[in-house]
Amino acid sequence: MEQRNQTTATEFVLLGLSNSVELRNLLFVVFLAIYLMNLLGNGTMIVVISRNSQLHTPMYFLLCNLSFLDMCFTSVTVPKMLSNLISDKKTIFFSECIIQLYFFLVFITNECVLLSIMAYDRYIAICYPLQYITIMSKKVCLSMSAASSIISFLNGLLHTLLASRLSFCNSNEIQHFFCDLTPLLQISCTDPIINELVIFTEGSLIAVLPFLIILISYIRIISAILKIQSTGRRSKTFSTCSSHLTVVILFYGTLIFMYFRPSSSYSMEKDRIASVVYNVVSPMLNPFIYSLRNKEVKMVVCRTLQRKVCSF
Repeated sequence: MEQRNQTTATEFVLLGLSNSVELRNLLFVVFLAIYLMNLLGNGTMIVVISRNSQLHTPMYFLLCNLSFLDMCFTSVTVPKMLSNLISDKKTIFFSECIIQLYFFLVFITNECVLLSIMAYDRYIAICYPLQYITIMSKKVCLSMSAASSIISFLNGLLHTLLASRLSFCNSNEIQHFFCDLTPLLQISCTDPIINELVIFTEGSLIAVLPFLIILISYIRIISAILKIQSTGRRSKTFSTCSSHLTVVILFYGTLIFMYFRPSSSYSMEKDRIASVVYNVVSPMLNPFIYSLRNKEVKMVVCRTLQRKVCSF
């Protein structure tokens, strides 16, 4: 008996979103459509920004990075989820699970940091417009993007190494559609106190610090906007950062709900819904939020489409 308890699982079963065959088929169609829209929308944003010189500014450089991250972010989890929805075999090897967890953490951390950089960019543009080009130079943007990537790789590596030391001798069924930290800790027969401690300290720092930068930036932005006398100018100035604010609320709202609570309060159904929002829905909505609320992007997209239609 003691020998059996020392063995650990070599593969996991991803229970997914539903056991109903009819519902799984419907979810497959819905999530496949959302995933393709995500790739198309974010891919279009990257192409439009990179091919139009008038959009070669720090704001659109960061937006281009966000679109790339959203494509990578969903590609880590959604293809496996789609495969499991139409397959009776829902297993994933331990090594594959760890790799999926690593890249998931890398991209979600990178997005957290990038959103704070974008908020800082809007703060400089609105509060220091004359120094904007100097402060947000190409070198500075590249340096911040590189720093964001390094922090993300190190954060993902830390949590993945800690997760890889866990033993899974009681159950190999993950109550989720991908390998995430919380459901892995739930089925581990190793005391997860170290993992939870790191999540609530280092993990909190990685997520909360960018959030504080965003919060402080927007407090100063709103303060600067309220000092503008003209209502028209005030509305126009706020519209330049409203898209980013919408994305931040959508992303951080579900992120805080998912991770910053003890594992004892884990709720399978609620966490699955929240995961679908920030894993599948939010990355698909981001390019539409930015393009529909940004006149400059809409004009460039319409002009590009008109050229394509005319040449065709």
